[in-house]
Amino acid sequence: MTSTISDQSVDIDQLGEFLSEYTSWLWGCGATCERIDKNVSRIASAYGYVADITTMPRHITVALKPIGNQSLRSFGNATARCGINYDMNASLSALSWTIKDRKLSLVQSRERFNQIISKPYTNGCAISLLTSLANASFCRLFGGDAVAMAIVFGATLAGYFCKQRLLALHLDVRAVFFMCAFISTILCAGAITFGWSGTPGVALATCVLYLIPGVPYLNAAGDMIGQHYVCAFGRLMDAVVLTAMLSAGLCLGLYIMNIGTVWEL
Repeated sequence: MTSTISDQSVDIDQLGEFLSEYTSWLWGCGATCERIDKNVSRIASAYGYVADITTMPRHITVALKPIGNQSLRSFGNATARCGINYDMNASLSALSWTIKDRKLSLVQSRERFNQIISKPYTNGCAISLLTSLANASFCRLFGGDAVAMAIVFGATLAGYFCKQRLLALHLDVRAVFFMCAFISTILCAGAITFGWSGTPGVALATCVLYLIPGVPYLNAAGDMIGQHYVCAFGRLMDAVVLTAMLSAGLCLGLYIMNIGTVWEL
């Protein structure tokens, strides 16, 4: 008879440590609680165990028990602070299916997991450029002229570059959002002071849109629908705080440049 993973001897301690770390990174890169539950349960069942996952904003717990057995073993881990990463999210989810379909051993699964979490992020220059183009497109969408689009492109490029560098230095993400919003606002307001654009209000209003924490807002809604209320509230509060920090940076930039409100322009 063909061997399956559950036929092999899998140490529960090693499996628990692997699944708790897997869950931690899956949460950190932006997966919803529903996805986490399905992926972890899929891997656990492939090795002959039932998993019960408790997910909190800063800590996760994975409880394992052999199928047909009532004895539980719990394994905990702090949630990874790796930043939103769709590539990692998709790769970790695909790994759960690979483990199930190809019947990988725990050693093979660990090796592939380590390869995924150690993979370098997408080229930073390409992301900065594409983000700046997207923000300039938002400017046009809201009625900005060509000059306003160019100003927003430059302000976004500078702000996003600073964001990447400051986060690489492990600076608090809230402070990073404040400083990047301030930098983009100052650059955008400085250009507008010379009267280069006929739609200065649109340029100022859109120069910080790249900082809007859309993924945390969406994940909060997804967790709310899935009845993961604690995680939904935690993610919502994180998004609200980041939004408040970028708003504070925008307001400070406007105040220093003595421009007044965006809507008066």
